[in-house]
Amino acid sequence: MERTVLIIGAGNGGTAILNILLMAKDYRVIGVIDSNPNAAGIQLAREHGIKTAASWSRLINHPPDIIFEATGIDAVYREIAQKKEEHTILVQGRVAFILANLIQEKEELMKQSKEEAYLRELVFNISDNGMIVINKDEEVVFINKEAENLTGIKGEMVIGRHIHEVMPASSLPRIVQTAVTESNQRARLDNGRDILTTRMPIRNGQGEILGAFAIFKGITEMTRLAEEITNLKHIQKMLEAIIHSSDDAISVVDEKGEGLLINPAYSRITGLEEADVIGKPATADIVEGESMHLQVLKTQKPVRGVRMKVGPAKRDVIVNVAPIMVNGELKGSVGVIHDLSEIQNLTKELQRARQMIRKIAAKYTFDDIIGESKEMSLCLEQARLYARTPATVLLRGESGTGKELFAHAIHNASDRKYNQFVRVNCAAIAESLLESELFGYEEGAFSGARRGGKKGFFEEAHKGSIFLDEIGELTPGTQAKLLRVLQEGEIMRVGGTKPVQIDVRVIAATNVNLEKAIANGDFREDLYYRINRMPIYIPALRERPRDIASLSIHLLKKLNEEYGRDIRTISPEAIQVLEAYRWPGNVRELENVLGRAIIFMDMHTRMLEKAHLPSLFLEDAPAEEGWKEQRLPHNPLSLTEQLANIEKEIIQNTLNRLKGNKTATARELGLSIRNLYYKLTKYNLE
Repeated sequence: MERTVLIIGAGNGGTAILNILLMAKDYRVIGVIDSNPNAAGIQLAREHGIKTAASWSRLINHPPDIIFEATGIDAVYREIAQKKEEHTILVQGRVAFILANLIQEKEELMKQSKEEAYLRELVFNISDNGMIVINKDEEVVFINKEAENLTGIKGEMVIGRHIHEVMPASSLPRIVQTAVTESNQRARLDNGRDILTTRMPIRNGQGEILGAFAIFKGITEMTRLAEEITNLKHIQKMLEAIIHSSDDAISVVDEKGEGLLINPAYSRITGLEEADVIGKPATADIVEGESMHLQVLKTQKPVRGVRMKVGPAKRDVIVNVAPIMVNGELKGSVGVIHDLSEIQNLTKELQRARQMIRKIAAKYTFDDIIGESKEMSLCLEQARLYARTPATVLLRGESGTGKELFAHAIHNASDRKYNQFVRVNCAAIAESLLESELFGYEEGAFSGARRGGKKGFFEEAHKGSIFLDEIGELTPGTQAKLLRVLQEGEIMRVGGTKPVQIDVRVIAATNVNLEKAIANGDFREDLYYRINRMPIYIPALRERPRDIASLSIHLLKKLNEEYGRDIRTISPEAIQVLEAYRWPGNVRELENVLGRAIIFMDMHTRMLEKAHLPSLFLEDAPAEEGWKEQRLPHNPLSLTEQLANIEKEIIQNTLNRLKGNKTATARELGLSIRNLYYKLTKYNLE
């Protein structure tokens, strides 16, 4: 319903009221009264065809619905109040004046807001970053010019629409839902363009989510560099958080040997606070001994297991220190300090653990076995088939071909994968202990037997799998007991009188010729037929040269982690040399050769070249097998380290020549079998 309005007074207040009523739909101004014919309100009324007059009495004869008295004169207000019709609403001058001021302030604020909005839009559109804003309903409320250029979407086509209607791949709705900022994320737009983007929630003063905002830029060399810098900062923050949450005492120094960072555990063990260490020389915490930080900064090589005393209480500790390398440059070192009392407890546990054969969970699957050749593909096909059966599997092949990987993979692909996987090296246990370790013993079975007896490896593997490595080394007596296990599904503990029922899947492995061992009387023929139902012959590396390239790249990744390097590929020339070699030590020897090459490569090198390979692979190397002289420049290693490398190579070459037979290797080198296994573990040759 339309209402008629009369405005008396055409000054600032009356003009402001007229302006707002001109924009209102349900109000019609029938007249504006003022004694000044040039008043602003009079002129505005004439422009809009509204009647004007110098006296209100001429127009009040046509009673309006509302009269605004904007003169501010009380006498005028009282006179109008007496003469107006009863139904006419009279708004007093003071109220009109206040209303006019409010309207004026509103107009000024609106004008200011428009100007600010214009400036913001101008700034956003000038920016060379794309910007998109959505509200809490995930509708687009703003998109700037650069965002239009990057996405190929016009702003007028997307404002007010759901973001996924115009950009299906957008992650902004996730920010609205999670309220979590995502910084410097690499993403791909729907048109295929790669961008670097930061997404963040928009909150009001009360912390409520109003929407989400994305700022992004096309990937360039500069943005890639910015991405790396940002990632480094994030990594730094993450590392600081990890260091401070660690129960191990950790200290970090810069390349000058001055303290950068310590964690709470460091203060707990040493008794030193940040003020005692940060910015101080690396020797500040040492009471007895030399600073391993300074030694590492000098040699750029890690040190482990150094004993010293630190802090006011002269705490006896063991220190491990390693260099911090960034893009091949030394940036400092990090040290981990262990309280010697903890070390002593761990040593006791380790001594107890060393009395038993290493027992590990099956951690490899068929995806971890590298091989594309026909020979290896056949082996993998057989292994996958056999894994689905409960029958015994015999893995045959030379030492270093990966028999243990196959054993892990078969277990993990079987229906026993959620149960125990027990690994037993039959050649590593003394004959006098082998039977009790495999089958367990009862209390009092022999002198020194544990009270209450002990489970053997077969009982430990109940409902799971047991991997009997080097099964050809079993003694005849143990072979007979193993045959009973396979036939009857039960074991008899040493000193026991009752059989123990077990459900174990046996995976055996050997690198010896079992048929020849049977002929020589060293292996039972009936046991051979029992374990040889599902044989898998794993080919030697020389029989599948096609796999060498992919195997080498796979091993490089592992060696990079061990040595702190970043070797990314191998040159075609180096691959040709590797493929031409006979590899008597198989994959284990390939890993050894690549490791030796990496040790003497420059820290900045990213490709392993032919020249980096040990001399036995080079054209001018000696042709005979056996010991190969390593032609190297001045060796920066200490005498102890060089002798250790030579000892490692002698053991490896002897193992290769004797086809991995550890018993024969120990005999030839004049070592006990226990000492040989210690050295194999020390040099990571196992």
